[in-house]
Amino acid sequence: MSDTFTVTARDEDQGIRLDKLLSLGDSGLSRSRLKALIEGGSVFCAGQTITDPSVRVKPGQQFSIEIPEAEDYEPQAENIALEVVYEDDDLLVINKPAGMVVHPAAGNYTGTLVNALLYHCAGSLSGIGGVKRPGIVHRLDKETSGLMVVAKNDIAHVSLSEQFAAHSLERAYQAVVWGVPNPKEGRIEGNIGRSPQNRKKMAMVKSGGKTAVTNYRYIKAVGTFASLVECRLETGRTHQIRVHMSENGHTVVGDGLYGRTPSRVLRMLSSEQKAEFSQFTRHALHAYIIGFLHPRTKEFLRFENNLPIEINVLCEILKKI
Repeated sequence: MSDTFTVTARDEDQGIRLDKLLSLGDSGLSRSRLKALIEGGSVFCAGQTITDPSVRVKPGQQFSIEIPEAEDYEPQAENIALEVVYEDDDLLVINKPAGMVVHPAAGNYTGTLVNALLYHCAGSLSGIGGVKRPGIVHRLDKETSGLMVVAKNDIAHVSLSEQFAAHSLERAYQAVVWGVPNPKEGRIEGNIGRSPQNRKKMAMVKSGGKTAVTNYRYIKAVGTFASLVECRLETGRTHQIRVHMSENGHTVVGDGLYGRTPSRVLRMLSSEQKAEFSQFTRHALHAYIIGFLHPRTKEFLRFENNLPIEINVLCEILKKI
C-alpha cells in the first residue's frame, strides 16, 4: 500500500515551482525524489495528474502525493577493491574510503560497501539470519573514512552487535576542525534527533532524540585557523561527532551540512591555495582506531591506521595560512 500526503499552497507560495513547494512539506523526501514522483505521475491536483515539476503554483491549490511502496532490493556482488586490514573465518576489518556508502539505499543501490563485501566474501559467508550476507553492525557516513568491522556469520554478528549496544568497543576518530576547542579536552553531552528546521540534518534537541556523548581532546594546531582533535564515542548516533563539534563551535572542516568555511580563511588563501582547497570534497573525519573482543577467541583485537592522504594534503594547505 502506498502512502499519501497533501500540501496546500499558501499566499506566500505564489509562483514557486511545484517540486520546491512539495519539498517544504513534511514528507521527509528530497526535492530530487519528489521531482521523480511528479514526473512519474504520482502527484495530483483537483483530480488531475501533474507531471511537470516546474509548474508554478497558486495559493489555495492542494496537491496530493502518492508515495509507492518500496520494492524489495537484493544487493548484488560487485568487484570493488577493498582495503582489508584483517580477516579470518568470522569477521573482517576494512578501511572504508570517503565517498563509499555502507549499505544500499534509495539513490545508492550500487557501488556500496555491501556490494563490495558480497564479492570479496564469496564462498566465506556462512550467513546472517539464514542469509548469506555480510553483517553490518555499525556504519560510517559516506564521506567519513576509516576502520569498520564486519561479521561473516551469526556468532560474530551477535557478539559484535552486543558489544556495540553495550558501548564496550574502543572507537576513536580524528577530525580537523575549525578553531581550537576551549577547554582543549572535554565531554559533549546532548540528545541528538532530527533537526526541526531541516530534515536532512541532525541536531542537538531539547526534547526527544537519543542520548549522545562525545569525548574530545585537542591534539595539535593545524595552521592558524584549525586544529586536529580526537573524538571518542560513548554512543553511536547519526552524524554524532559532526553535530556535537558543530554545536560546540568547531565544525569539521569540509562539512558543508553543519557549517561552512570561515570567510576569514578564504580571504587568507591565495588563488593557488583556493584551487587546492576546492579539491577537498569530503569532510575531514576519519575513524582511526577500533578495538573489540573477538567473538570466538575472546582475544581483544585493536587496529589503528593513519589519516588518509587527502586529509594530510588539507593539513598542509591549512598550515600555510
